[in-house]
Amino acid sequence: MAEDATFRIAGLGKSFGRNEVLRGISLELRAGEVTVLMGANGAGKSTLVKIMSGIHRADSGSMALGASPFAPATPAEAMRAGVVTVHQNIDDGVVGTLDVATNLVLDRLNGAGRGTFFNPRRVRREAREVASRMGLAIDLSADVTELALADRQMVAIARAMAHEPKVMILDEPTSSLSSNEAERLFALIERLRARGVAILYISHRMSDIRRVADRIISLRDGRITGLFEKPLDYEGAVNAMLGQSLGVSGVASQAATRAIFAASGLQLAEGTPPFSLELGAGEVVAVTGLVGVGKTRLAEILFGIQAPLAGEMHLDGSPYAPATPTEAIRRGVFLVAKDRAKTGIVPDFNIYENMSLPFLPRFSHFGMARRRAERAAARRQIADLKVVCRSERDDLATLSGGNQQKVTVARWLSQFSRMLILDEPFQGVDIAARHDIAAKLRESAAKRATLLFLTELDEALETADRILVMSEHTIVGEHLNRDVDMDRLLAEVAGKGLQGAA
Repeated sequence: MAEDATFRIAGLGKSFGRNEVLRGISLELRAGEVTVLMGANGAGKSTLVKIMSGIHRADSGSMALGASPFAPATPAEAMRAGVVTVHQNIDDGVVGTLDVATNLVLDRLNGAGRGTFFNPRRVRREAREVASRMGLAIDLSADVTELALADRQMVAIARAMAHEPKVMILDEPTSSLSSNEAERLFALIERLRARGVAILYISHRMSDIRRVADRIISLRDGRITGLFEKPLDYEGAVNAMLGQSLGVSGVASQAATRAIFAASGLQLAEGTPPFSLELGAGEVVAVTGLVGVGKTRLAEILFGIQAPLAGEMHLDGSPYAPATPTEAIRRGVFLVAKDRAKTGIVPDFNIYENMSLPFLPRFSHFGMARRRAERAAARRQIADLKVVCRSERDDLATLSGGNQQKVTVARWLSQFSRMLILDEPFQGVDIAARHDIAAKLRESAAKRATLLFLTELDEALETADRILVMSEHTIVGEHLNRDVDMDRLLAEVAGKGLQGAA
């Protein structure tokens, strides 16, 4: 091991029952370097992070922080030692019932010298200092539950940064961030590097990896399968992660056979131009744009969670104005929501119960649940989407984040729909899982309209027949996914296409 290694792992093993998740993991994190960890869903990344952060105990092997053994029994103990984690599940890093200021300094409130009484003025002052160092422009008095997903993630990251860590673990930290917010994070990483912090950065975004990585470690089936030092071999790292070469094939763009959904004069917010939208059977359409431009609002309007300010919608030629998601589902319009942990899953339910939840009347007879039919439907979707699990009876909370996302998508693919809406379906999903989900969406698209809301342009280009660009709550561009004019598309994403809006 290198002398400048801040954190060492030797021969780490972990099993859950008969499932061997980690198999002899040995690695080092060096002071002032960013080590990127890549691994497919179910490779063992989350288990490794949970052992490092004191959530799980290893069955074998050892860890060392500097010259001292490191075996934290709790996350608090890990943090006190200087190992701080920002988990992929944002709600693990914030307390929704508290305001932003209290979240930012929460871990200091029980420290030595804090006194007996809660001092709101001191909390506000320290929170302002943390927010200023982070460049966090959020109302400190707002409850975290009121914040958008990206803002909650920035609060979780800022809270972690406030610990002055020796080791920082970042699990998919840019998954919900806009490009500007991601740039702030990268600037902070550079400052942590300069201070000698060892950083473990878990990501599948090649743009992130190219930006921050000093070394790449590939993980597959609980084993390290590749270690890449500079000059970095990105393709080699991906192949080591997957155990095979995954060719990125272009989309064979499909034309719609007939219109299923049409909207005219649709207005999402005050003072924004109205626009029209038409979706046809058999085509996959991606709406791309920066975080906060209205993609989620449009998704929620189509699913009956919100109402537009103006405009008309038609589904299969009939007026469509759902007042509730229940009405949307009844009309055959389904939504895979953006925030999986908050609105997409029930962690205490097993896989088949999560899949059948919105469709219980279809799996019952005279009020009695038909469990055999539920399980059979779940098994089909597990096979189709290659969900890594032992059976459909597994608790959802035991699956990796990417496999939980596959279950969420599979739920809505398990029943016939006229329009399937997916809001950031590849968020926190590895390259192979993204390929599986995209392939299944395209394979099953023939008799419905499929609409994806995506921030990452690469995802849109790899998946969609047609790409729409959204900026400031309106559609500003449209591109067939054949020889796309990338300069024009990027200009529209950046907000320079508003003059062409409908």
